[in-house]
Amino acid sequence: MKIAFFDRDGTIIEDYPDEKWSFITQPEFIPGAIETLQQVMQKGYKIIIITNQYLINEGYISLQQYEEINKKMMEELTRHNVEILDVFYCPHSRQEGCDCCKPQTGLIQQAIEKYPAINLNESFIIGDSIVDMELAIRMNIVGYGINVEVPDEGKDVYKIGKVIEVLEYID
Repeated sequence: MKIAFFDRDGTIIEDYPDEKWSFITQPEFIPGAIETLQQVMQKGYKIIIITNQYLINEGYISLQQYEEINKKMMEELTRHNVEILDVFYCPHSRQEGCDCCKPQTGLIQQAIEKYPAINLNESFIIGDSIVDMELAIRMNIVGYGINVEVPDEGKDVYKIGKVIEVLEYID
């Protein structure tokens, strides 16, 4: 099974400074994100969202606030016939030293445990942060960084300007 691992904040929906997140009640989609997700599905990929949500344990938002934003995002995607296979998130603060906060590999490991048919050689990661590209390198998976300076050591890690540009690279 080929998977498109999408970061959430800054890739599918808008991201904000940490302190502003406590006031966000409605997800605002990045231009082109829904169309990108639709076309990625048409190319035979299943979509899994992997997202760092350190905002929860660092006290910027509650778990309930995270779940409410995610629920609204998923409802909107469903209205546009976008099927999300699953969402894996890390609620831990950046100081907790967990194995799931990107660039650690825990979120993808959780996905592989739940879906053993995942073929990483046919999958990719897309995100708007250096940690997404570092995760791609650690997992030896193709990565697309939205306006991210990609690390030199990363083979198969590419900088793109907008989320929709990933369609130019994938089959």
